[in-house]
Amino acid sequence: MNIRRVSFEHPDAVKLNDEVQAEYHERYGDGGDATPLDPSDFAPPNGVYLIAYDESDRPVATGGWRSQDKNGEGNEDGDAELKRMFVIRELRGRGLARRMLTTLEDDARAAGRVRMVLETGTEQPEAIALYTSSGYEPCTKFGYYRFHEASRCFAKPLA
Repeated sequence: MNIRRVSFEHPDAVKLNDEVQAEYHERYGDGGDATPLDPSDFAPPNGVYLIAYDESDRPVATGGWRSQDKNGEGNEDGDAELKRMFVIRELRGRGLARRMLTTLEDDARAAGRVRMVLETGTEQPEAIALYTSSGYEPCTKFGYYRFHEASRCFAKPLA
């Protein structure tokens, strides 16, 4: 697997984002993740967006983080918010998500972020299992979905 930094607007990022949005619609029955995202959120040094490619140069996994500091939505100074973690269905269960997560954590740590935070939902038990087995613990809800019953928020210190 080859992990590359790309812009959030890269054609492969758009393709995988469309796939993850379709999966959110499948699981939650709505229009996908409505969290406002700006492509500049993922521009270094304030964030990064990564795509993993297989041996045939096919995009197979994605993920990014964006800087967050204390705000009215529950974030704290030094937060790096994980966004758009996704692995195509046919390659799930092979460790790609864990490798992407570790790469994102390392990148956020190198950028001086002190805590990785994420929001997921009750209809994504695989994601919750990945995060909890990777050292993430439940935290105070934050972000766009902080008032939604199905929302679950997790955090992990990066120090």
